[in-house]
Amino acid sequence: MGPTWYGTLVRTIRVAMAQVNPTVGDLPGNAALIRKTFDRAARAGADLVAFPELAIPGYPPEDLLLKPSFVRANIEQLNALAPAIKGSVAVVGFVDRDDEGRLFNAAAVLAGGRIRGVYRKVNLPNYGVFDEKRYFSPGDRYPIVVIRGVQVGVTICEDAWIGEGPVRQSARLGAEVIVNINASPYHMNKAFERQVLFRQRARDAKAFFLYVQTVGGQDELVFDGDSLAFGPNGRLLARGKQFEEDLVLVDLTPDDKPRRIPKRAEAIQISKKPARAPERPALPERRLRTPMDPIEEVYSALLLGTRDYVRKNGFRSVVIGLSGGIDSSLTAVVATDAIGAENVTGVAMPSPYTSRESIEDAKELATNLGIDLRMIAIDDAFASLLDTLAEAFAGRGPDVTEENIQARIRGVILMALSNKFGHLVLTTGNKSEMAVGYSTLYGDMAGGFSALKDVPKTLVYELAAWRNAYGIAAIPERVFTKAPTAELRPDQRDSDTLPAYETLDPILASYVEDDRSIRQMIAMGFDERMVRRIVAMVDRSEYKRRQAPPGIKITHRAFGKDWRLPITNRFRPPKPSSARRKR
Repeated sequence: MGPTWYGTLVRTIRVAMAQVNPTVGDLPGNAALIRKTFDRAARAGADLVAFPELAIPGYPPEDLLLKPSFVRANIEQLNALAPAIKGSVAVVGFVDRDDEGRLFNAAAVLAGGRIRGVYRKVNLPNYGVFDEKRYFSPGDRYPIVVIRGVQVGVTICEDAWIGEGPVRQSARLGAEVIVNINASPYHMNKAFERQVLFRQRARDAKAFFLYVQTVGGQDELVFDGDSLAFGPNGRLLARGKQFEEDLVLVDLTPDDKPRRIPKRAEAIQISKKPARAPERPALPERRLRTPMDPIEEVYSALLLGTRDYVRKNGFRSVVIGLSGGIDSSLTAVVATDAIGAENVTGVAMPSPYTSRESIEDAKELATNLGIDLRMIAIDDAFASLLDTLAEAFAGRGPDVTEENIQARIRGVILMALSNKFGHLVLTTGNKSEMAVGYSTLYGDMAGGFSALKDVPKTLVYELAAWRNAYGIAAIPERVFTKAPTAELRPDQRDSDTLPAYETLDPILASYVEDDRSIRQMIAMGFDERMVRRIVAMVDRSEYKRRQAPPGIKITHRAFGKDWRLPITNRFRPPKPSSARRKR
């Protein structure tokens, strides 16, 4: 069936998915961003402008929600915003509060200069990085908003991940269009999961389904945009940009007569009459773009996460220790692409064990990127500290202590430059190293942010190769081919301490990200002795990870909010019994 016409009138609404980048706690700034974007969408003829989940306070506000003044200020900003919303309807995420003091993750429906209704999130996620049950109470109402004769249901994020949840309930109550506002943290492959899931939600509800996503970095989380609009048959109608702000406009015309709204339903009548067909400006031509490939997607997440962490925390520049290795090279490239070469300083800090090749590679990288490079040798400082400690160390030979002293001298130098010039120190460790504790507290872990914290070593190489192929090949070819080494003692190699990363990373992914047991990993074909050794290294390194700087989450389970193990912990996985071994 075609659209339902009423003479020259048609039941069509133009919806704008406002993919914006709010900042947690910047209530006036976020409200101003909402108003500016609303005005732009209204000029484009939008009848409804949908903003992301908790757009006014920013997401996630975490324990700011425990401050009554914060909750009150967020409501005041919503009330101040409402008079500016005229001519079109806006759905805006905010924190609601009832008379009993309970908090709700909510969406306000604004129209005609006032708040016309509120939807409160029903399904509260409490897994992974989510703690919503710590703060919020669930809602239990499903208002239907009638705009130009089209019936619209509003849901929030997790509501759409539940099969028989609010999406289906809204459809049963008469919704022909279901808007789902989100702040859904990025991880690899999540975009594909969303598309498959939400296509099915649209089909099940036999309604238009709009997934409106936020964009930007917030501490360790990245929000990837990529808003989606599906037709009732599951066809993808429109898609937002990935990792960028965007305003996605789409015209929606239900195919049949309006669904009956049951008497028990809460109906918010904005405008019952359909619109005249030629009334609004034509939509700009917009083709459905091809999604990024997985490596480009991760690289874009690192860029956005780094850029927003630097800018939203008031820094203008960063400083990075350049070792001539792959991790520091990729970190420098990400930082340069994120905030500009003029805002990045590299520091090479050779020790008695630093090779000529490493110094050459650091210099070449800095030249290729156009960043400032400082050479600060640590030989004298290292010798001075050894002399200072000679009496205390008498009778004991060199060991990892002397290696760590070098790393800590470098940490002191980077932090001194940070203090003097206001740079943010970017650490350069990767997920593989963080997992097994192959790092030095107050040494290479000293800093304010870690771009590669959730990036396994094997993926570091893939990202670096992709970036070299994408534009100017900034990272010297030798960096890819030489053996990884910390260069803290003569002829040192990572392989002296760790298995090959091609072996290590799959075991780490199984244990850390997939939460598989030792027995399961052995059944997968991994060597038992190797598995037990790696698991033991991961478990005993928790005290280090707890003191590491925040870093960008790009995997399903990252160290940090995703991973909450006690530091003091005597649990050890049991060994298989001899009887089980014989089987």
